Formats: sequence, C-alpha cells, structure tokens
Amino acid sequence: MAAKNDPPVIQDPAIPQGSWVLVTGVNGYIGSHVADQVLAAGYKVRGSVRNAEKAKWLLDLFAPYGRDNFDLVQISDLTAEGAFDEATKDVAGVIHVASITNMNPDPNEVVAPTVAASVNALKAAMKEPSVKRFVYCSSSMAAYTPKNNVPMTITEETWNIETVQAAWAPPPYDSSRSFVVYGASKTQAEQEIWRWYRGHRAERPDFVVNAILPNMNMGQVLDVKSQGIPSTAGFIKLIWDGQLDLLRSMLPPQYYIEVQDDARIHVAALLLPDVKDERIFAFADTFDYDQLLAAFRKVAPNHSFPADVKDGSADLAKVPNGRALELLKRVGRKEWVTLDQAMASMVQSYEEL
Repeated sequence: MAAKNDPPVIQDPAIPQGSWVLVTGVNGYIGSHVADQVLAAGYKVRGSVRNAEKAKWLLDLFAPYGRDNFDLVQISDLTAEGAFDEATKDVAGVIHVASITNMNPDPNEVVAPTVAASVNALKAAMKEPSVKRFVYCSSSMAAYTPKNNVPMTITEETWNIETVQAAWAPPPYDSSRSFVVYGASKTQAEQEIWRWYRGHRAERPDFVVNAILPNMNMGQVLDVKSQGIPSTAGFIKLIWDGQLDLLRSMLPPQYYIEVQDDARIHVAALLLPDVKDERIFAFADTFDYDQLLAAFRKVAPNHSFPADVKDGSADLAKVPNGRALELLKRVGRKEWVTLDQAMASMVQSYEEL
C-alpha cells in the first residue's frame, strides 16, 4: 500500500466515506499522491489519464486498497466539450490536478488548453448532481514569482499578473519563457475557475469550490519504475546529478512542501465541511540551495555533491500559509514534514532508479 503514514481522519466529512472521487491527472507526481491519500481516507477513486493503456501500473499500485476501490478512465482530450461528463457521473467530489507541464514556451499551446480543460472539469462537476465538492490544484505561481531577497506580502487576493504579461509578450517563444508560460497557465486557469463558479453558484448552492496553491513539491515518488522522477522531484535531482548551476539558473530559492502534506491538504479541502470557497496556500517553509545541499549530505554522506553556494539568496515573501497548516493538523499531521525528511524520501526514490 502506497500510504506509509496514518490515514487522514475526517470527522463528519462533507461527502460520505466510501463515495467515489474523481482525481484527474492521477498518473502524475502530485495526482498519484492525492489519489493515495483519498483512498487511505476510506474513499474510492476514479482516476483520469490521457492514455489508460500506459497508466495500467496504477491498478497494481493501488490494489492494496481493494481492486474495486480504484478505477482508471481515459480522457484523451481534456479540452473537448463535455470531456469530463462521463467521468463525473455518480462521483461525490472532483480533485482536478491534470495540467500541461511540458514546459512549452508558447503560451498559445499551454495557457488556452489549460484554461479550457480546467473549466471543462468544473462545468462537468457542477452539472452532475452527485458532485458536492470541486478542488482545483493551482500553483504558487498563480500568486507570485519568487525573487531573490525581495520582500513581498502575498494574500489570498494576490494574482501573478506579472507572469501573465511576460508569457503573452510578443514572440520569439524561446526556452527562457517556459516557467512564465506555465505560471500564466495556472494563474489564468484559476482565475477563470473562480469567475465561472461565481457566475453560476446560484444554480448549485450545495456545491463548493476550493483551490490549493502548492509551492515546490518534494518527497517520495510512488512508483519510480513507471513515473521516473517527475516534476519538481526531477528538478531537485539536478543537484544529485551534479548540475546545481543549471537548477539555480532555472529556479530561485523559494518555499517547499512535502508531497504527502500537499496531498493531505487537497483531501482536507475536499472533505472538511467548513472549508468553502478558499484559496489555500500549501507552503511549508522556505529553502535555499545550501540547505538542500546540507540535507542531501545528511542522507547520502558518500555521494559527491557540489560545493555550497553561500550567496545569501532567499525568498523573503510572506505568504498566508497558516490556514494550510491548520487544515493539515485537522487531518492527522502534527506539523509540516521537514525539509530534511522530504529530501530523505526523495533520495530513496533516486536510489530506486
């Protein structure tokens, strides 16, 4: 069984235990952990992927929860009208994690499809009477872009307009724009979800939307053989592979969250009755590259790592992450998983390759 910690415990959940929950992008780094935690909490998961044949490994991964408790469905084109209609039938909640993460620098190829897919999922959920909860996996980049040693105060009303403007600047669309395009896709998709929901909320007063904004996820990959080292776990692996300078050229120091903590916050947003219409900042704490190197050396003292950076760079943004920690505690965690613990889990995954 994938979950190695105590399962999330919810008193008087917003949807009955044993209900079906649709998790989109279930084969991804975050999506697989979200499904794992939903199953551990006593729910059934219908996981959507673009190619079900390639994702059959998920059936074995989640088999310990019972073969009848996990179902795999294929949605080849998330942007097609009605793409999610069949997948949402008879489910009680939807957690929309699927996104375009190929780092294509062309906003036309990333932003519009991400927005269309996200709104498609929301429309299908609101149209299906059985669905009571919709959780959108957004991103820290929907609120701000980390900047070295620049103080900022981020609130629940903060939007990353800067990254949208940068993404839609005139071409050429070279690789230097990959991250701003991704950030714009998450910003504009979340904005459109809230706009569409607020415009139709009166039609479904029993329906709730929440958005989770996680920062850099670190921690265990559930199935290294099938997933490789995906997403941000793969970014951090650049340090393991001796390419610290490349990583530093891509990403400044910022906040992290351990991936199981992130998944549990998604579960909290799905199940806790009083969590309604919220943007929840899933940020544990800040890191710099010397802290990552120190954590790596503790776990793998015989591995060769680059020298410390010692440049004093830091993310000085103040973020409203207290609500996320409160919710995490309410679903069974005492505190954030530490950076050292998250890095230890990642090293275990690296060593499985």
